[in-house]
Amino acid sequence: MFCDGCGAAMQPGQAFCSKCGKQIVGPVSLVQPRPGRVQEHVRLLGLFWLALSAFNTIASIILYVLANTLFAHMRELGAPEGPTSFLRPLLSVIAMVVLVKAALGFIAGWGLLQHEPWARVITLVLAFISLFTNIPFGTALGIYTMWVLLPARSEEEYETLVRARAA
Repeated sequence: MFCDGCGAAMQPGQAFCSKCGKQIVGPVSLVQPRPGRVQEHVRLLGLFWLALSAFNTIASIILYVLANTLFAHMRELGAPEGPTSFLRPLLSVIAMVVLVKAALGFIAGWGLLQHEPWARVITLVLAFISLFTNIPFGTALGIYTMWVLLPARSEEEYETLVRARAA
């Protein structure tokens, strides 16, 4: 049972709230406490990270294929050696970096869905990186991730979810 003024726990037959002092008139209502920010949003956050990682994987594969087909055959088509010779290795390296980021995003999304203890930290690191590298969707997801997981109270709530899963 909870106070309808401040939400503090109440004992049956109590006349005043011990926290806010509000007089209790009539029966004390049985109200479920509202779930916290992490509990409400962690599943959606995990699904969003899985979706963004799928898009990053597709983009990485397309970039790698383009780098190693189009630019590999530019010399055969009579293109000058200088201007395009650096594009093939550069785009291949960028594709590999994006693929690694996508793999970490899959791991982070799965970890959030499973309430793994390490998932919060990995997701926050990826959120910060995504603020600048995946405009506009990564930026939006990075801000949403930081809003859900960054506050100290969110850390406590996430640790409660981890302990509840382990029990």
